Amino acid sequence: MATGRLFREIQLPEQKSYDDGIIFPLVLSPNTAQVKLCAFKEAIRDHKPWLESLLQKNGAILFRDFPVISPSDFNDVVEAFGFPESLYVGGRASRTKVIGRIYTANECPPEMRIPFHHEMTYVPDCPSKLFFFCEEEPGSGGETPIVLSHIIYEKMKETHPDFVSRLEEHGVTYIMMMSNEDHPSSFTGTSWKSAYMTDDKKVAQQRAAKLGTKLEWTENAVKTITGPLPAIRFDKGSERKTWFNNLTGPVNGEDKIYDKDIFIELGNGEVVPDEAMRDCLRILEEECVSIPWKNGDIMLVNNLMVLHSRMPLLKPPRRILASLCK
Repeated sequence: MATGRLFREIQLPEQKSYDDGIIFPLVLSPNTAQVKLCAFKEAIRDHKPWLESLLQKNGAILFRDFPVISPSDFNDVVEAFGFPESLYVGGRASRTKVIGRIYTANECPPEMRIPFHHEMTYVPDCPSKLFFFCEEEPGSGGETPIVLSHIIYEKMKETHPDFVSRLEEHGVTYIMMMSNEDHPSSFTGTSWKSAYMTDDKKVAQQRAAKLGTKLEWTENAVKTITGPLPAIRFDKGSERKTWFNNLTGPVNGEDKIYDKDIFIELGNGEVVPDEAMRDCLRILEEECVSIPWKNGDIMLVNNLMVLHSRMPLLKPPRRILASLCK
């Protein structure tokens, strides 16, 4: 494969290959042993259209063994791509700004599993691209599994055609309770003040309305109601339908994947069947790719094509940073 003068494609045992030529994820490394950060950034700028075409075809690119050490280095790499920043207004996870356009990834306890999701499916203008950077590789566990969303749609349609038909007709509604203070113990534990970047209820109401979310205030919390929103999305780039929602496991009962403050229902108010969601979770686990992080790894993900999650950390340390782009 012709990869430009700095990049070469490598293979990892965890990758998946598909009949249509998709390699998931594509993995690129430097052609030379002593590449410098400035050369990496220059190569990104010079080969940006080619890199974007690879991202559109394959859904994700893992850059491995490039000289990216610090959050500042990571910020420089994100800037080199030149994608506009996507602000985390209305986001549900606790995050902290590190530098420039770089934030911590979800700050919930590292031993928790985070379910598969497309980032911010509940806002009308969600990020189209995500960057992840491994500043400190895990001792064990803590991977970021990824999966092609069109595969999930196709397999769910085969397994539960009636349910998928209702999803396409009615969409989904997301209901969540948000408190006045952040709760990092939950992977959706951000407060309404952090989510809407204000402590003024009127401003929060206005910002939520722009995102298509209704707020219902209580004494110490607010109920957010978003939707109905499309649950199946047609991705124009790949010309495929994708499983573009947060229905990635049981949302009711004892094996519910979300905490007690989150509810998801069909847009017509119908309860989501747990049998279908158990099958969805099984399919996700069967189809996902989970590559152990190495120091300096950068993973670029097409958020419109790919769902991601987080495995529990078994042995510290682990520090993964993120940046969201339009």
